[in-house]
Amino acid sequence: MAAAAAQDAKIAVIGLQHSHVWGHLPKMIAGTPAKLVGISETNPALIAEAKGMGASEALIFSDDAKMLDQAKPDIVWAFTPNNDHLRIVKLCAARKIHVMFEKPLASTLADARAIRELAKKSGIHVLTNYQMAWWATNYMAKAQADSGALGTVWRLRGIVGHGGPGSQGPRSQVFFEWLTDPVKNGAGALMDFGCYNALWSLWYLGKPESVYAHVNQLRPETFPKVEDNSTMILSYKNGVGLFEGSWDLPRSFQELEVFGLQGSVNMTRDRMEVRKGRAPGQEMPLEALPPEKSEPIAHMIAAMRGKLALNPMVALDINVDVVEIIDALKMSVKSKAAVKLPLK
Repeated sequence: MAAAAAQDAKIAVIGLQHSHVWGHLPKMIAGTPAKLVGISETNPALIAEAKGMGASEALIFSDDAKMLDQAKPDIVWAFTPNNDHLRIVKLCAARKIHVMFEKPLASTLADARAIRELAKKSGIHVLTNYQMAWWATNYMAKAQADSGALGTVWRLRGIVGHGGPGSQGPRSQVFFEWLTDPVKNGAGALMDFGCYNALWSLWYLGKPESVYAHVNQLRPETFPKVEDNSTMILSYKNGVGLFEGSWDLPRSFQELEVFGLQGSVNMTRDRMEVRKGRAPGQEMPLEALPPEKSEPIAHMIAAMRGKLALNPMVALDINVDVVEIIDALKMSVKSKAAVKLPLK
């Protein structure tokens, strides 16, 4: 499937301002699993970085619309500030081009809702990319919960974060500038890592009745505009989600624990352990996912060709709800009180 896709599926990149692009660009340059037909960027240092990775001069454009009209991609993968996502969807929806974003879907709920409306009217797919959406462990854990093996699932505990974004070198400098801007990003660590937590909570328990957030600015000299640590409580009638999203951790975390009345699951990228009652934990063997379920471009190609629906974790409706939760959490920070959902 990947080989066939590389022959006729075309992808373009808008923006090189998100550091995740540097992990994905080499495979796009190599034509796997789609042919790279354009890169739109104006920052000379970032363009030089892309050329250093093998991007030819012929691929580089300085105008987004011109690139879309000349290169005619099937898919655009945007690596821009979060508050630029709506503009990109307007450009792509008018041309019937499918869109991929790095999480979150948007910087505000108003933008997220506008993106959904545009996508549905134009018939395009909009995919919000999360690393965990392509992990086998993520679906193994959910299968345990859905099977009833844990009993009624009522409690989630998650932690996502690391020591914070760096600011050295052209790649990191540009990323740091907008990621630590409350308008361009939408918040600080609360947005950057809280969106992972909100997605997990929605996926397992649905939309919470209310949310509450506490944030810290532990390093104002490094992050003067935004919070660098966040703690979130998502409240349900018969459950709760307890989450942390932080730029102040001594090492990287992306870990979820799911509690039922009879057992629990602990999940990371490479490991999943099930515990029943007081019995010792049992580590489960990993189950490999096929390419169209383990890699974002291959997944989008399969979706746009009607071979499968977008994975619920990366699809549009749940990611509008993610941004709604983050907006409510930001309101909670200001009011120092729980905020009820849904937001008007």
